[in-house]
Amino acid sequence: MRVVFVHGACVRDGSWWWHRTAELLRQRGVASAAPALPSCGEAGLPAGAGGPGLAEDVAAVRQSLLGSDEPTVVVAHSYGGIVAAEAAAGIRSVRHLVLVSSYLPEVGQSLSDFGDGRPATFLDVDPDAGTFGVRPELLVDTFLQDCAPEVQLQAADHLARQSLRVTGQPVGAAAWQQVSSTYLVCAQDRGTPPRLQREFARRAGAVVELDTGHHPFLSRPAVVRDLLLSL
Repeated sequence: MRVVFVHGACVRDGSWWWHRTAELLRQRGVASAAPALPSCGEAGLPAGAGGPGLAEDVAAVRQSLLGSDEPTVVVAHSYGGIVAAEAAAGIRSVRHLVLVSSYLPEVGQSLSDFGDGRPATFLDVDPDAGTFGVRPELLVDTFLQDCAPEVQLQAADHLARQSLRVTGQPVGAAAWQQVSSTYLVCAQDRGTPPRLQREFARRAGAVVELDTGHHPFLSRPAVVRDLLLSL
């Protein structure tokens, strides 16, 4: 099999965010890819008003999925679940979806449907520029509190401003309705409250709970590798 990773909001360089788990998979002979998301400024176009949005992110992930007919597991983190819901729909090679502290939207739902209508305190929203991002000073305590110090230091270099448009753009498909799925609840997550994750997870076919923060693929990569290899 192969694995396609879809990173979350307000970050770039997906290969870095997934590198600890990807390397352990590579050692077991499993290849992986982490497509760049244009809405995070990863396609050479600046994020912001009039810039790339959800449709471009979906197209980028879909292109990666269509690049091989090998049986594929799609692993989506946080906002990545919105992207994967549409990107993985109707692709025969996709055999399983893994949602990490993420969302399983119905057709017509958007990222904003999973919030309470107010920006999270760890986000910096710039309506004039049409972007949002994680407040760097809150990055570690909110998202990486259980990661190694070197990971915490490096992570700030991989933050990005993202197009605000993605928060309100609805998905046009719901791949989790067609493909088997597993939801990975992160019980110590300070970004997406575990109680909400457990609600989101009701739509998944199976649920696994880990005592980790928002990025278990960085803090507990061997556990995530073993989960993926068991599918």
